[in-house]
Amino acid sequence: MKKIIAALATSVMLMTSAVAQTLPAPTIAAKSWLLLDATSGQIIASQDPNARIEPASLTKIMTAYVAFGALRDKKIALGQMVNVSTKAWKVDSSSSKMFIDPATPVSINDLLYGLMVQSGNDAAVALAEAVAGDESAFVVMMNKEAQRMGLTSTHFANPHGLPSPENYSTAQDLSQLAQHVIKDFPEFYKIDSVKSFTYNKITQQNRNRLLWLDPTVDGMKTGHTEAAGFCMIASAHRPNGSGERRLISVVLGTSSDQVRTQESQKLLNWGFQNFDTVKLYSKGQAIATPEIWKGSKNAVKIGFAQDVMVTVPKGVAAKMKPALERKDPLVAPLAENSRVGTLKMVVDGKPMLELPVVALEPVEQASIFGRAWDSIRLWLK
Repeated sequence: MKKIIAALATSVMLMTSAVAQTLPAPTIAAKSWLLLDATSGQIIASQDPNARIEPASLTKIMTAYVAFGALRDKKIALGQMVNVSTKAWKVDSSSSKMFIDPATPVSINDLLYGLMVQSGNDAAVALAEAVAGDESAFVVMMNKEAQRMGLTSTHFANPHGLPSPENYSTAQDLSQLAQHVIKDFPEFYKIDSVKSFTYNKITQQNRNRLLWLDPTVDGMKTGHTEAAGFCMIASAHRPNGSGERRLISVVLGTSSDQVRTQESQKLLNWGFQNFDTVKLYSKGQAIATPEIWKGSKNAVKIGFAQDVMVTVPKGVAAKMKPALERKDPLVAPLAENSRVGTLKMVVDGKPMLELPVVALEPVEQASIFGRAWDSIRLWLK
C-alpha cells in the first residue's frame, strides 16, 4: 500500500516539471528556494532544492514536531511544570531567548510558545530535556523522525539550530517537514500564527512579518545565522474552488529580514495566481471494471488507493483527458491495491501525468474447473 501511494506521489511530481515548464518561475533573491502545494503534495517550482544549507532556527520546527508527538503520546502535558536547567538558561546569551529562569518552573505550554513565537533557544533546550531527559537523547529522537519522514539530506545536531557542521538540511526536506507539522498536528500548528507572546514580563513579536502583511498566512518559522543568511518557511491557505488550498514556501539564504519576507510573499502570490489544484479522482472510485480471468468474479473494480489531487497552470485542467493502459489479461488471484495499470492524463496530445491504477477489491481464484475453462478461453483468445 505504501509503495502504491509513493508511486502516486512520484508520478504527480513528475508532472510538475512537465506542465510547469509552460510558466516561467519568478526570480527569487535567495540561495535556494521551493514552493510546495500541500494540498496535492506537488513541488510547483524550485531552485537548488537539494542544496545543503544550515537550517538555523528552522531546526525548531522539528523540535516542535517531536514535542507535539510527546504530547499526543501523553509523555508530557501542556500544563506540566518543568524545572529550568542551568544549561537551558545559559544557552548562547547573545541569541534568541524567551528568558526562562532556573528559579522559576515553566509550563510546557509556555515553552512551546516561547519556541515557535519568540524562537527561544533556551525554550528549545528546556523542551528537549522535558521530553527526553537530556538534549543529546532528544537529538536522537529528532533524527529518527527525520529518517521516518524520508528526509535523506537532513541531520540535526541540536534542538535550536545554533551553528554546527552536523546541523544541515535542504529546501526540499524542510518543505516536507513543514507539511508533516501542518498535517499531523493542526491543533498545535495554530501556535505559529500567534503574533506575539509575553513571558517573564517580556513581550516579543513573532519574526514572521507575513503574519501582519497577508491575512492568509498562518505560519511557520524564520531563521538566521551569519552562515545561513535570513531564511523563512511560510504557509498560506486561500480559497480553491469549493474548498481551500495551501501552499508552503521555503526561502533560504537571503540578505535581510525584509528580503526574506518580500521574496516569500512573491513566491506564494505567484503560486496562487498562476496555478489551480483540482481533484481528478476520489479514493476508491472505480474508473473501469475490466474482465478478470480464473477468478471467483468475472470482473474487478479498478481505481486509486487515495484521492488524486493535481496542481496545474490555470486553464490546463479543462484540457486534460484520461487514457487508461491496463496490464491485460488480469488473472486471479488478485490482491486489493495491487497495481493493474496506468492512467495517463493527456494535454494537447502530450502525456503530462501518469497515475498508478490499482485493484479496489481482492479477487480469489476460481475452482479448478473454472480455472481450466478460462485457460482454454485465454488460449483461444
